[in-house]
Amino acid sequence: MSQPLSSRLASYAAVAAELGLDAVALVPGPNFTRAIGQAFMSHERPFLVVIPADGPAAALVPNLELGSWASVGFEGAVFDWRDQTGYATAFAALMAHLDISSLAVEGQVMRVFVHHALKRAQPDLEITDAEAAISALRMIKTADDIAAMRVAIGISERALARTLDGLRPGQTEKQIEQTLVRLMFEEGADDLAFAPIVAAGDNSAKPHAHAREGYAVRQGDAVLFDFGARKDGFAADITRTVFLGHATDEAREVYDTVLRANLAGLAVTRAGVTAHEIDDVVTGVLEASPFAGRIRTKTGHGLGREVHEAPYIMRGNHLSLPAGTVYTNEPGLYEIGNFGVRIEDDVLVTEDGCTSLTAFPKELMVLPC
Repeated sequence: MSQPLSSRLASYAAVAAELGLDAVALVPGPNFTRAIGQAFMSHERPFLVVIPADGPAAALVPNLELGSWASVGFEGAVFDWRDQTGYATAFAALMAHLDISSLAVEGQVMRVFVHHALKRAQPDLEITDAEAAISALRMIKTADDIAAMRVAIGISERALARTLDGLRPGQTEKQIEQTLVRLMFEEGADDLAFAPIVAAGDNSAKPHAHAREGYAVRQGDAVLFDFGARKDGFAADITRTVFLGHATDEAREVYDTVLRANLAGLAVTRAGVTAHEIDDVVTGVLEASPFAGRIRTKTGHGLGREVHEAPYIMRGNHLSLPAGTVYTNEPGLYEIGNFGVRIEDDVLVTEDGCTSLTAFPKELMVLPC
């Protein structure tokens, strides 16, 4: 990371100060990785860093992680513990060292047993869910973040192109999914951003479908791909819907509607626009179509270290998007028992507009069979 550890920790100290709380606690996850500069596993062993609004940070580290922790360059006090003795004494020593009375935590990440261990160590500790304020630091991407996302997206797009080149009737959804996964790793992925969705025919009408082992794709099917590679800690999230052999007039109309909604979202995006305004424009295109009854989802979500993170692009969210935000523009129309269409781009908000980090073609694609 280009920013030094002390500067990254200082941004969390500032969150504590802004909230009027004594400190912020981070546990392994995307915020922890952003702050520390290295990913650590979240498992049955508690592991946390506490960053006071004023004063040096301190950490509680499982003893078996000390070797890896040494490479982080952390200069604060470290309280380690072993499986054989348990972590209660380490929590008590950590809290005595810090001498704080209030603590901001990640409500969507910190597990209940860690919360309870903090309270047992200091029963009068005031613990506040500050998920929104803590995670908001990740909303504006750095140049390094965006570079990593571009690489992840490029890997994903090359893998999709190769998958489509080999797609034929008679292949099962599961076989196609396995090909896509293999090609993402061949193209350089560190990991999958999430379990991919490959859904054909009536399965494409389920926004979060699972690939079927027993369904072989056939002419006329819509085939929906929702997937992404992970590279250097950052995720891609792309959806494209293609048709095999031919597309009916209905399919073409639905696809055109979804594409117009996607393009309308790009047209309205610029720094200062609200998540509500983007969703209102995108969903408005779908609502004005003959297919309004097929709307099932909001427009999108933030993207970065997590596949779903702030901001959430939906009506009612009046958060203004600053330059550097990356979000997914993914309108879709779905008719259960028939088919679905979704088109998803990863969009970087800029001062005067936006840049689609996703370059894979969006025009209706009918694969020859």
